[in-house]
Amino acid sequence: MACDEPAALSGIFSRQNSSSTGSLDFEPDADYKFVERLEERYKCAYCHLVLHNPHQTGCGHRFCQHCILALRELNAVPTCPVDKETIKMHEVFKDNCCKREVLNLHVFCKNFPNCNSKVILGRYQEHLQQCLFESMQCTNDGCREQILRKDLKEHLSHLCKFREERCQYCNTYVVLINIKNHEKNDCPDFPVPCLQNCSQIILKKEIEKHHAVCPEAEVDCPYKQYGCHVKVKRGKLAEHENSALREHMLQILDKNSRLEEQISDLYKSLECKEIKIQQLADAIKKCEKEFRQYTQLFGNNTNLMVSTQALASHLDKSARLESQVKQLIQMANQQQSKLDLRPLFDTIENMKQKIALMETYDQRLVVLEDQSSKHDLQINIHKAQLNKNEERFKLLEGTCYNGKLIWKITDYKMKKKEAVEGRVLSIASQPFYTSRCGYRLCARAYLNGDGSGKGTHISLYFVVMRGEFDSLLLWPFKQKVTLMLLDQSGKKNHIVEVFRADPNSSSFKRPDGEMNIASGCPRFVPHAVLENTKNTYIRDDTLFLKVVVDLTDLEEL
Repeated sequence: MACDEPAALSGIFSRQNSSSTGSLDFEPDADYKFVERLEERYKCAYCHLVLHNPHQTGCGHRFCQHCILALRELNAVPTCPVDKETIKMHEVFKDNCCKREVLNLHVFCKNFPNCNSKVILGRYQEHLQQCLFESMQCTNDGCREQILRKDLKEHLSHLCKFREERCQYCNTYVVLINIKNHEKNDCPDFPVPCLQNCSQIILKKEIEKHHAVCPEAEVDCPYKQYGCHVKVKRGKLAEHENSALREHMLQILDKNSRLEEQISDLYKSLECKEIKIQQLADAIKKCEKEFRQYTQLFGNNTNLMVSTQALASHLDKSARLESQVKQLIQMANQQQSKLDLRPLFDTIENMKQKIALMETYDQRLVVLEDQSSKHDLQINIHKAQLNKNEERFKLLEGTCYNGKLIWKITDYKMKKKEAVEGRVLSIASQPFYTSRCGYRLCARAYLNGDGSGKGTHISLYFVVMRGEFDSLLLWPFKQKVTLMLLDQSGKKNHIVEVFRADPNSSSFKRPDGEMNIASGCPRFVPHAVLENTKNTYIRDDTLFLKVVVDLTDLEEL
């Protein structure tokens, strides 16, 4: 009977002429070199290659299993290509006897003559997995080299550029090709010179601590709060204090004078308030006295005559008491003039009041100074925010979104001098973009050179920065980048360097921090060429750099 599906064909092939041959097998369609000439009976009658899983037809010819299936798919009624007999699929059976003979044929290793091994065909793949001359790819991430198995160990431990080596400073394992960048940018124990030119070498992790005591660091004068706004190196601070002693004293006196004026104004205000309080106290006493008089006069209104007599009696007593009080006052005045102690008591009391008042003023002065310090701090915060906003507006005004940057560097001589002196080693351009939602990029220039170009060349680098739309972009960055120094004569004798981003470099992966490690040309242009008066790359102490990103095949969001 005929079978309609290849899957059913496998069921037909279940009839065999011998037992299973175990796990021996080989890859079909490979070019094997047999030790002895391959006999025709071991070749497929259809593909003429060594039989793979041989099956025998009713006409006695042998075919590979996949060849029998191919003949079945080509024709509804398959015919034998040897004798043109119709192949009856129910007569086809798996020839394990032939398969065993084929699997035991001896072949040379494909790496002959380096490898002289002769193995049976069924063990050929096992041999390749152990053959010392088999070519295999390095197992280190990023390495694409093909290495013989016998050389792999030495390659992994000594030759591979992507092997991990221990950093000599912090003992961290780092990929060898990145170890220089690690030491320069990430290693906390890497020794670096002080940026303030104090000639000391400090561990990178202690640089901030050193700057707090560095004698070459610029600091504010301690008398800044009194009006001295001079910035001076910490090592020369004592010299400045001695030389500007007179000015500092005048500034302190001036501030104290203003404080004294404030104290005087407060004192006058207090005196006015004390006078008002005394006037109110006198008015209260007068009201109390009148109230008592009215109470006495109208407290008992049952008998008006009695009240009149009592009032007259009281008036007489009051007159007598008033006379006696006057006599007592005269006697007290006489005693006071004799003893002459009252003025001393008054003076002591006044001094006590003034001392208490001065202590109150001191407390108020402390409060005023504290408020003044807070106001100064708020003003400084606002100034810093204004400066930050102004810089941001300038960046936004100059931002390009077409993958091109024209960078104008002014005051070249001053900036190069700062680089030579180590104060500002590099400068960075404003960011630019490949599109509105594209890659965020910038350029970085070392006017006194970097690495192999230090002291002799300008080094120009290309930097991939972290952007707002990074999660939507393709990584790594793979575009061609052109770096140019523009000729200002109009003759277009520009200096040009072109490179294509290496997708295996960490400089072009998606940024983890604010920006990736810069990549570019440490020897972009020699100082001798740039500063030669015959050339026109610098005019009016200004030069122009241009960076162009090839946007070909770059999909815009």
